[in-house]
Amino acid sequence: MLKRLTKIVLLTLLFGYITIGVLLYIFQDKLLYHPTPNIKIDYPQLVLHRNGAKVVVHVLNKGHKNAILYFGGNGESMAQSADYIAQQFPEFTCYLMDYRGYGSSTGKPSQKAIFSDALALYDRVKKKHERISVGGRSLGTGVAVYVAAQRDVSKLALITPYDSIVDVAQGRYPMYPVSLLLKDTYDSLSFVSQIKSKTFIILAQNDKVIPRQNSQRLIDAFKKEQLKVDMIKNRGHHNISNDKRYYKIMQDFIGKG
Repeated sequence: MLKRLTKIVLLTLLFGYITIGVLLYIFQDKLLYHPTPNIKIDYPQLVLHRNGAKVVVHVLNKGHKNAILYFGGNGESMAQSADYIAQQFPEFTCYLMDYRGYGSSTGKPSQKAIFSDALALYDRVKKKHERISVGGRSLGTGVAVYVAAQRDVSKLALITPYDSIVDVAQGRYPMYPVSLLLKDTYDSLSFVSQIKSKTFIILAQNDKVIPRQNSQRLIDAFKKEQLKVDMIKNRGHHNISNDKRYYKIMQDFIGKG
């Protein structure tokens, strides 16, 4: 009787383990991407037509010689961020890309598509500007790192970055072979050696989304003379930009381009 009961319990646990693993695999896109709604704003748009998808980029402060490409978090609305970013960087033309499926962009988000779209954006605007700096927040740091590794970037700013999405997810689901389940890895660590630009990393002291060790592994991969790191105290992953130091330290780093 005891053996039979033990067998039933073990089979139940195994079934539960497999079921959760299957669900994680099936719904991984919904866990990683949180598309934002289409909000109309009074800024011109640049539209990239990419393999049947329409990728919309909001253009702030047109006409400046230097530019900033900004890639947001997995649930960050570029339309809602636009006014504040335009005010904080008035001497730069800023490009905010709605990932596929976000805002008024069409298609489905994926690492392959977003990386490709980000490079296409850089290549599209490069001739208009003397220098291009790149910034990313949370998920967008993986995109920014990739662009900086593939193109000539003046400055690179990373807000609450990670080493890879695989490592972050493995920490959350230690019982599962996450590297075998995830399709989109955003392996920033693997691109660091290709980055030549000065880089600034901003951390949130109370970040509960990106564990400190994941950010630290990325920090450790950069050359010390290439990197500057700062921490916003008493702020978390989602409210870091509410601190008055947030934009000031980025402005000081970006400088004139």
